[in-house]
Amino acid sequence: MRLTLLPHELAIARLAPQEETPPWAKGGPLVAVIRTPHELSVVCPARYLPTEVPASRGWRALEVQGPLSFDLVGVLASLLEPLTRAGVSVFVLSTYDTDYILVQQENVEKALRALQAAGHEVIVGG
Repeated sequence: MRLTLLPHELAIARLAPQEETPPWAKGGPLVAVIRTPHELSVVCPARYLPTEVPASRGWRALEVQGPLSFDLVGVLASLLEPLTRAGVSVFVLSTYDTDYILVQQENVEKALRALQAAGHEVIVGG
């Protein structure tokens, strides 16, 4: 697989399930809003997230080059297995066209090495 390490820092916030999508979660190069009966999760550029909002900051995204066909099997497994072996924790997002694997900034180099050793191509920059 071919992946691109996106240049911006991301944050992952957890809000109450009944909250409206906040204005800071509506812009930027990568934003994901997922509502369940238990929470409203928001992934957005860290620079847009107000400091008072509880969140996990310092994430970077690896974008799988797509679009990917829904018939493909094992895409995430082929990417997550080397990261698991390297001890890299991830947060995964999927869209209609592709997948994004988020890793903590301090694990980016370890993740890149693990993915490249497994035969994946990683482009730095976005």
